[in-house]
Amino acid sequence: MWQKLLEVLACPKCRGDLLCEATEATAEGEILAGSLQCESCAGNFLIEDGIPRFVERDNYASSFGYQWNLFKSEQLDSVNGTSLSADRLFSETGWTREWMDGKWILDAGCGAGRFLEVASSTGAQVVGIDISNAVDAARASLKDRRNVHLVQASIYELPFRPGAFDACYCIGVIQHTPDPQSALRALPQFLKAGGQFAVTIYERRPWTLLNTKYLIRPITKRLRKETLLAIIKGTMPILFPVTNVLFRVPVVGPVFKFTIPVANYTGESSLTREQRYEWAILDTFDMLAPEYDQPQTSAEAEEALSAAGMSDLRRLPNSGLNIVGSKPQ
Repeated sequence: MWQKLLEVLACPKCRGDLLCEATEATAEGEILAGSLQCESCAGNFLIEDGIPRFVERDNYASSFGYQWNLFKSEQLDSVNGTSLSADRLFSETGWTREWMDGKWILDAGCGAGRFLEVASSTGAQVVGIDISNAVDAARASLKDRRNVHLVQASIYELPFRPGAFDACYCIGVIQHTPDPQSALRALPQFLKAGGQFAVTIYERRPWTLLNTKYLIRPITKRLRKETLLAIIKGTMPILFPVTNVLFRVPVVGPVFKFTIPVANYTGESSLTREQRYEWAILDTFDMLAPEYDQPQTSAEAEEALSAAGMSDLRRLPNSGLNIVGSKPQ
């Protein structure tokens, strides 16, 4: 944790100022261990392995911590040699590198840091939060970037000052929370007046919950994470080549994608076959393991954001339910 993070941190219980007491630090001044003490309510929060922890390391999102610490770097542009994460971030926020430069930006649900890596390359001060210990995976990849700040915290009790951020994005996270509506309402309070917001959520349509993944998830999410991953790895040598063919069949290909719960990105030409295979294992686990998967309708998402005071809401023409807006001046 860098001292600069204290500019935006606050007690998640009472919004009081936090006093940092370091017990271990690097020569460059990064705090590796210590505590954050609230000057108002006497709350005490540990700093462990360079990350402030406002929740227990193991919680309802433990499958994501397990997943991202195993697959730390597969989706980092700097590792896979593509611009997939950068393209997605800029497309789903509508922001530019120039606009982001020098701003405080919140990545709500950062996972292993695929979008943090991109956002921090703009010169922004980027804070990545995740309730799971996926923040440890992000730190392993991005610890040398002094403008990347990681926090393990719940989206429902974020440890920041109201109005601390110029912008916030939340990509592929909201549907995995226990209460998506409350999660959407929680984020805008941390934006400055005029602050920009972007969210992408799984969209619920009348037929969505008939997707095979939702029919088998009551079983798969109860399996031990290690067991589920072993099953996916054991069946993928068969499922990958089969879906490679079926997902490409004209007209009926989308039907096969709807009925076969395998994440095979057959249309992604920038990935090699080997990379697609690894992503298929990763994202199939991502589909079947989480405790929660609750797609939202556009009306539900916009209603929650409007209730939180957001304005100028509009939907962008990207995959999923991608909504952007701003906080009124």
